[in-house]
Amino acid sequence: MRRILFLNRYFHPDHSATSQLLTELAIDLVAGGERVCVITSRQRYDDPDASLPPRENWRGIDILRVPTSRFGRFHLGGRAIDYLSFHLAVIPALWRHVRPRDLLVAMTDPPLISLVAAWIARRKQGILINWIQDLFPEVAQALGVAGMNTSLAALPRRLRNASLRAAKVNVVLSDGMAHRLIAEGIPQATIRVIHNWADQETIRPVPPEENPLRQEWGLTDRCVIGYSGNLGRAHEFATALGAARLLNGPGDPVWLFIGGGARHAELRHQAGLTGIDGMRFLPYQPKERLSWSLGTADIHWISLAPELEGMIVPSKFYGIAAAGRPILFIGAEDGAIAQELRRHACGFTVPPGDAGQLAEKIRLLRDNPALRREMGNRARRMLEERFDRTHAVAAWRTVLYEVSGQRPATPP
Repeated sequence: MRRILFLNRYFHPDHSATSQLLTELAIDLVAGGERVCVITSRQRYDDPDASLPPRENWRGIDILRVPTSRFGRFHLGGRAIDYLSFHLAVIPALWRHVRPRDLLVAMTDPPLISLVAAWIARRKQGILINWIQDLFPEVAQALGVAGMNTSLAALPRRLRNASLRAAKVNVVLSDGMAHRLIAEGIPQATIRVIHNWADQETIRPVPPEENPLRQEWGLTDRCVIGYSGNLGRAHEFATALGAARLLNGPGDPVWLFIGGGARHAELRHQAGLTGIDGMRFLPYQPKERLSWSLGTADIHWISLAPELEGMIVPSKFYGIAAAGRPILFIGAEDGAIAQELRRHACGFTVPPGDAGQLAEKIRLLRDNPALRREMGNRARRMLEERFDRTHAVAAWRTVLYEVSGQRPATPP
């Protein structure tokens, strides 16, 4: 029986986006008869001081956690040191554990970990698969990270591309990401598009009147605009803040932010400076409450800076669709999410900076409960038909069969 080794900085019990995706995929592969090992860190995304056990077998998954530095993710210098320490720590771990014909699946946290994975796979005769959640250094360049807009940035790009060309398969999240890699000289034959997902059984639509959190949080009979998850450097919020200023009177919506991220404190500070009353901030909610927390909002908004299209796909898009809520996307009209919203008529796209148009769309949905329900139902159908966990796991089984030559076990 083949063995599959995944490499990512976070894994269960962490609840960050890549950790949850990897955890769900690993669980389903093990349930289908595969042998799975995950090599990860001892930290949690929102708690760098956490100290998870170095070795654990959880639900049949062998977890190996390596020690790293613990500066956390809120300062770029400390984050870079954490990245480097993970690179150094996984080299001996991979050297000990990778055997000939093992499938080594490298994600993209930390950046450029595919370099280590490619070197180990070549030396130990493993089979490399890259699971690309974002494109580095392009994302850093687009965000204006210091040093990334110089000639020095060309070196990590060349090294990254070399590690992708060394892989048997490179799994990307969208057609746009695939096109970018093809333009970089990555062979098209190695690229497979497998969308991220949400679990339609874990996250289900909950009618507002049946949602206990709306009463617990004092939101009964209010229209709620929701944002759930990480608010990072890739996510523009000035447009939403401007719309909130335009909708800041009696009877206007409550803006509910659930989660954290590098720009979360900045948004909270800006909201206080502008005197917006209808904004509430809550921490990340446990996974078992996701149906309720996502269902608390009548409308959700997400954003992505247009210059990052084809480099990132916000994973919160899938959870909102699973919860059956209409989606307001602040971003590029020709982007991956905008295309899905048009195709399935389950939301609207607003260009960054156009707070007036965003406020107009919110008023339209606020004043038309039937339209909200229709759009929410269409979002849920989109999830079930295209982006459910079962579709993604089936696609992954196909890739694993393709690269190993072994027929995947029949899932239970």
